[in-house]
Amino acid sequence: MKTLIIGLGNPILGDDGVGWRVAEGIAKLTANQPEVEIDYVSLGGLSLMERLTGSERTILIDAIFTGEKPVGSISQFALNELPDLTAGHSASVHDTSLRNALSVGRSMSIPLPKDEDVIIVAIEAKKVYDFTEELSPAVAAAVPRAVRTILGLLENQK
Repeated sequence: MKTLIIGLGNPILGDDGVGWRVAEGIAKLTANQPEVEIDYVSLGGLSLMERLTGSERTILIDAIFTGEKPVGSISQFALNELPDLTAGHSASVHDTSLRNALSVGRSMSIPLPKDEDVIIVAIEAKKVYDFTEELSPAVAAAVPRAVRTILGLLENQK
């Protein structure tokens, strides 16, 4: 089964680019594995749902800011473990939740992964609005650990 890995974020906004950096690391290590597809996007909501079309398994890598864990901490969870905050997203189509976007897509018979087959690997970040391509030291140190986490996920999904 093919796995789509997507590095999310914006690589010119400091720690927000960590998803791309981790995806780059995975791409180097899985270059000869046709069952792994890597992409880098700055999308959310319906646009991200469209990118997941045809995927049975997806790993999303992104920065997260909870303030509850030290910067550089790595969390892993399935999409269905997150609350669906659809009510708080009404300003634009980009702002709909991914869970809601996937639900809408499935209602239109678009082939999309189940929520439990969308795994999120999130790196606790702090500086996500600074115009820089540099990651903060703690987030940069988390990149190789996140790569190992994802390689473990790929191995367990075989």
